[in-house]
Amino acid sequence: MEIKITPDQTLFEITETYPETIEVFASNGFSKMSDPEQRKILGKNITLKTAMTIKSWDLDDYMTLLKHQITETREGSDITLTGQSGTTGDATNEKTEKLSVMGLLPCPVRIPLLEAFSDFSKTRPDLSINYELKAASMGLGWLEEKINNHPDPEALPDVFLSAGFDLFFDPKLMGRYRDEGVFADFSSLKVYNSDFKEQNLMDPQGMFSLIALVPAVFLVNTKALGDIPIPKTWEDLLDPIFENRVSLPVGDFDLFNAILLTLTQKYGREGVRKLGRSFQKSLHPSEMVKSHRKAEPPWITIMPYFFTRTIREGGTMQAVWPEDGAIISPIFMLTKKEKQEALQPIVDFFTSRKTGEILSHKGLFPSVHPEVVNELPENAPFQWPGWDFIMNNDIASKIEEAMKDFDKGSEGRMG
Repeated sequence: MEIKITPDQTLFEITETYPETIEVFASNGFSKMSDPEQRKILGKNITLKTAMTIKSWDLDDYMTLLKHQITETREGSDITLTGQSGTTGDATNEKTEKLSVMGLLPCPVRIPLLEAFSDFSKTRPDLSINYELKAASMGLGWLEEKINNHPDPEALPDVFLSAGFDLFFDPKLMGRYRDEGVFADFSSLKVYNSDFKEQNLMDPQGMFSLIALVPAVFLVNTKALGDIPIPKTWEDLLDPIFENRVSLPVGDFDLFNAILLTLTQKYGREGVRKLGRSFQKSLHPSEMVKSHRKAEPPWITIMPYFFTRTIREGGTMQAVWPEDGAIISPIFMLTKKEKQEALQPIVDFFTSRKTGEILSHKGLFPSVHPEVVNELPENAPFQWPGWDFIMNNDIASKIEEAMKDFDKGSEGRMG
């Protein structure tokens, strides 16, 4: 789907073409856009570029937010730039090896990444690539079906991309091939970005490649919090004072499961039950940034770092990077070992500095590429379960167990 939004378009023109952007404008600086009459009066007399200048906001960031909303709303059955599955190269040449790429891309960066991949493919007419890269909001259902229908490694796509732990470590899905030597990490990166020097993200077994991370941070409603100290760590959120006061991204399975696994590893099952007791409701990030308007707003919302861009300085909502580390959902890549030579150009593209900068600068998904300058707060720590925990546990069972503990905690709260 091609989204045509330009800086010189008026706000009214944008909302007439893409009605789903009305919510974005109304929630992020232009509340009058929710009123049809005011939208005509205000929207017809101001361009997007001028609006961003008035607010002193970054034009590219705001356009990314608009495109994300459009993509997520319209792609009930997802499409790529060239159709349900994109094709590059000379697919009719019998001597050209057919390669396949499949996976999920974070919504805010999916379009620029697909555009970059399309440009890359034009420089490699010798490659014939079938690709199906859907928005992460689509979930894993369609991938699980394809994997279950093609259990033979030979029939699997050659490259998989996705955030989170579900797809890669579930023994019923990609995890079943872990001990068979089907996949290998042949990224040219020998070290990861120094921002992650404490996390030991590189797979010691040399199977999984990482390309970036999705960090979870706190959004604090300072007005609702009142005199209660702002929580600084994940452990703070487990305090009984926050019972029934925390919004969590339950619908974002990749990030939510990463939170459950990390807290299980750090605080045990009781820690997850306490998180369940703190849980108030699940909100989409676009709702989180305006949750202070609700009748009983959550005190704290847990959200992807990307959406903190929409918070107005000096307002009620305050972003907090946890002092004990933002919990991360890694964006993994799996590539077939037997096809290393043919796949190397594709691997090089997804692990390149250019791709890393798209992920980091367009989506605030910090890149592992050592030359990318990630846009992070000073001394921003991270945390995740770690490779020892991942490799020594049945991750699918751990997630299922943690979800039961979370539900038990939320059902057992007093409020």
